[in-house]
Amino acid sequence: MLTPITSAADFGAALTRARKGLGLTQRELALAVGVGERFIVELEAGKPTAQLGKALAAARAAGMSLADTTEVVIARPPPPSR
Repeated sequence: MLTPITSAADFGAALTRARKGLGLTQRELALAVGVGERFIVELEAGKPTAQLGKALAAARAAGMSLADTTEVVIARPPPPSR
């Protein structure tokens, strides 16, 4: 099931689920990513951050796969009138 992530809080909740699913502590995840434990704590709490690179590294280390699922819809011209 796809879970839409539309806010820092959504991302934090998804990261928490993924991390716990792997049986990792926040400290273990922080060590895997090369960041301080406080960064993981704040990220999971939904604190907005400009450190997207670190956030994405944490997501990958927790086994998350992020993708743009936007569907491109091509409009077709209406059929000719008769």
